[in-house]
Amino acid sequence: MTETTMEPLVVEREETKPGFAGTNIPRKEDKRLLQGQGVFFDDVRRHEAGFVEFVRSPYAHAKILSVDVSKALELDGVYGTLTGDEVAIQTDPFFQISPDPGAKIRDYALAVGKTRFMGEAVVAVAARTRDLARDAAELVEVEYEPLPALVDTERALDPDAPVLHDEMGGNTVYSGVFDWGDYEAALAEADHVVRIERLHFDRFSSTPLETSGAVVEYNRGTGQWTLYTNNQFPGFAIIMMAPAMRVGMDRLRFVTQDIGGGFGNKICTHPQLVALCLLARKLNRPVHWHEWRTDQHAANSHGNERVFLEVEVPVKADGTLLGFKARALDDAGAFARYEPLGCIIWSQVTPGLYRWRHIRIDFTQVCTNKSPVGPNRGYSRLQHLWFTERVIDIVAQELGIDPVEIRKRNYIKAEEMPYETPNGCVYDSGDYARSLDQALELIGYDRIEERRRDAEARGKLLGVGIGSTLDSGTNNFGQSTLLNPELQFGGNNEVATVKLDLFGEVVVTLGTTPQGQGHETTAAMVVADILGVTPDDVNVRPGHDSYWNTHAGFSGTYASQFAVTGLGAVKGATEKLAWEIKRVAAGVFGADPDDVELAEGQARLRENPEAAIPFMGIGAIVNANNAILPMETRDATLNVRHVYVPPFQLPDKERKFGNLTLTYAMQIHVCVIEVDKETGAYELVDWAVVDDCGKRIHPQIVEGQVHGAWAQGLGAATTETFAYDEDGNLLTANFYDYHVPHALDMPPLKTGHIESPSPFTPLGTKGMGEGGGGAIHAVCAAIQDALRPVGKPVVTDSHNPYHRVWQLMTRPEESRKLVGVESRTTNGR
Repeated sequence: MTETTMEPLVVEREETKPGFAGTNIPRKEDKRLLQGQGVFFDDVRRHEAGFVEFVRSPYAHAKILSVDVSKALELDGVYGTLTGDEVAIQTDPFFQISPDPGAKIRDYALAVGKTRFMGEAVVAVAARTRDLARDAAELVEVEYEPLPALVDTERALDPDAPVLHDEMGGNTVYSGVFDWGDYEAALAEADHVVRIERLHFDRFSSTPLETSGAVVEYNRGTGQWTLYTNNQFPGFAIIMMAPAMRVGMDRLRFVTQDIGGGFGNKICTHPQLVALCLLARKLNRPVHWHEWRTDQHAANSHGNERVFLEVEVPVKADGTLLGFKARALDDAGAFARYEPLGCIIWSQVTPGLYRWRHIRIDFTQVCTNKSPVGPNRGYSRLQHLWFTERVIDIVAQELGIDPVEIRKRNYIKAEEMPYETPNGCVYDSGDYARSLDQALELIGYDRIEERRRDAEARGKLLGVGIGSTLDSGTNNFGQSTLLNPELQFGGNNEVATVKLDLFGEVVVTLGTTPQGQGHETTAAMVVADILGVTPDDVNVRPGHDSYWNTHAGFSGTYASQFAVTGLGAVKGATEKLAWEIKRVAAGVFGADPDDVELAEGQARLRENPEAAIPFMGIGAIVNANNAILPMETRDATLNVRHVYVPPFQLPDKERKFGNLTLTYAMQIHVCVIEVDKETGAYELVDWAVVDDCGKRIHPQIVEGQVHGAWAQGLGAATTETFAYDEDGNLLTANFYDYHVPHALDMPPLKTGHIESPSPFTPLGTKGMGEGGGGAIHAVCAAIQDALRPVGKPVVTDSHNPYHRVWQLMTRPEESRKLVGVESRTTNGR
């Protein structure tokens, strides 16, 4: 283990007997979902509800001169409207996470004064039917004065660039320098310095099957709203909404059952939800909103676009990477709704999988006239890990080093785990070199030169690409204070309750909001192993209800943490319940609780298993017949709550140093590609992924997460992009132009895994599911490798459709202008 300044995090775990954990039992959720019996927000119907349509801005940047809703209100069946002026009177701007200047942004539920991106909601209309609401929205007359649009991230800092938020005095949301180690010393020690002028991570997002929406009711008697919604992070939504609406948090009840995918872009729906709450109160009727797919593309959260400029990489003659320096420019879009958290979350994985010790990043985030960004599977780390992998492959190509060998030389080694990174994060466990070997074996890497020759004979160029990625899970919310020292955030927690009811049924409630991750199944498996029952004996209540479920301030499902925080809370609550059951049984037997074991749905004496009480009997005694118990046992409730708190400390704000997340799952992707010499069209012909998420609770669920992340990364690398023209018009606003890979686009996939249990978590698990960055880079690396014979072009963009590959192939010198190498015969001294 490397020397660390952190207090010990290691969790003492008892040896456990083989149980359900680690096996593939049928998922508890699947019966209702596969039979069409799931309950999604759109299945919730209310009498005389008003269906809501948003009037959206056709301009990326424009002053709102006037709004006239009179013609819409004249239409029979239209219940009412909500305008930006009403919102400005009835609410305050949303709280901003950012320090100045980003803190000065005034963001409301609807556009106030002017619009700042195409698709921004200007007016909400409620009517008897969804189609009628859409017709009425077209009758709303909005007079705009178009303003110059800003769509170029790099131009945002120009003195003459259009300014989105006058109160900020420019377009900069956040700016800060992250400096760890001694970069100048690393530069002086280098035998080579590789310089890269520009790398670009493209703008894309996830596309859940179910778009965002809600049914909202207002109770005039209590002043409370009930929101049946697919928002995946109710804790964050309530924190943003309640102060803006000038009400207490308890006035907002969030209810979900089933959610059709989230991936992060169902976190920042609080502006729409506030508009719905105001409409429900104004009209004194429930309102129902279901986002159209075009609106989901144009106005929901996009993933962060990021440009890396003036990259510098000092390298030793043997290929040892000493560090790197870069200027990062992040595009937040029109508003900083979850930002600038992306300006720090990347640093959870500062060195990637490598032993870089000297790092300097000058990080700036700006606003542009594009849809606001928000968390998207692999949030902020996706971009940075792609960057570190690009640096590795470009350095390897420029110095003539094999991409496999440069990785193995610089990977953090298994024997160095737990490993403290230059900025104080602690990688818990893993064996990256072994995982890479396994992935290479799966695609037959030892025969790759033979396959190259075969491809050449068919007019193809064959390439192999590697993408190594980390999935950091369980955030330390104290990381936000490294951006804004005034924030009162630190640590993390999650909650669960487990009870044994009167008839012996085990009932679990969670604080999380699952969207397909299998929480009901994995929670039941953990409970069953502790209580000595089967998962079928455990009822995990589906979904989330902020009035009924136990939950913490940041409860939700996001950031790869359920396997740690959610199951940690379940484990803690179940262990408390197990102890109460043993105490009750011991009171009846006149024995010590340690003499009691739980097995086969019974509490029984270890030395005399025939002396047993079924769980139904335990439940009946406590709930209906507790007079038979000794007085010291009558405090047992068989209804317990546990808050799991990860072992975090507050990070050092001055040094920007500390452990920002608890676990580090890993995926290594290896991709084989064939490029047509004439057209640049390419085919993905082979793919392998090896993952390590610590202890696997349900291997098939893990495999599903691997497949999902792979598909998302593949789409981002090949066909998915949010492209804007110079006026800020989104050119890929629907599935006609934004192509999400379908089954026929996916190459054959071979998977493998290793298990390196986390020493820091109650079950040895790690959060996982956000490994798409490995797939994005594997495609980039494979293209670069394939094109080596045609001038060694350098892949500098994360998104590479066929036409871009053709440009690289036919004009390789253009990309090579962006790269240079300074070699020093005497180490530069």
